[in-house]
Amino acid sequence: MRIRSICPDSFASNCYLVIEGERALIVDPSVSVDAVQSALVSEGARCVGILLTHGHFDHLLSLDELRDAYPDAPVYLHAADAELLSDGDKNAFALFFGQDCVWRPADHLLTDGEIILLGDARLRVLHTPGHTRGSVCYLCGDDLITGDTIFAGGYGRYDLYGGDYGALCRSLRSLTELSPTLHIHPGHGPSARLGDALGAIGLA
Repeated sequence: MRIRSICPDSFASNCYLVIEGERALIVDPSVSVDAVQSALVSEGARCVGILLTHGHFDHLLSLDELRDAYPDAPVYLHAADAELLSDGDKNAFALFFGQDCVWRPADHLLTDGEIILLGDARLRVLHTPGHTRGSVCYLCGDDLITGDTIFAGGYGRYDLYGGDYGALCRSLRSLTELSPTLHIHPGHGPSARLGDALGAIGLA
């Protein structure tokens, strides 16, 4: 299994492909459909699902267009963030742009510890609330896709709808139980070792 970053082309939000053989999952579709399709073609892979780390608009921008392009690829989102897709205030689009923007509901609502299969690979859902109520990380082998829970040098904001500083602190402490050698792939900014990222916020 390998993870490919698709360069952000909007709001500096990272989009990833998780690839196993000829199957791929799209994580946080913040880039254009053309960018995703070009990456899939270059990898010789087909989209079999779309994973969301949380429900903020900057991680959803091409979601419904991708669903139209890949109608057999279900969308996965933690149950606690389900409401964000249908509410422009809660997904923060209205806050930044003064108008509503919504997406169709997720096909599958995730729970903590759930396993997502990708061929022979397994991705484990880690519920890490704080940035939003339904923020998750995806643990896949030696890699951890972290969304806006933790970055290479910091962590996500907690002042938007569903944000909770205490919950975020608990979620960040829970990451100290994982191997510090994991490679994190955050929602914004560069990748890093988990131990280094935790050290940057005083939790090493």
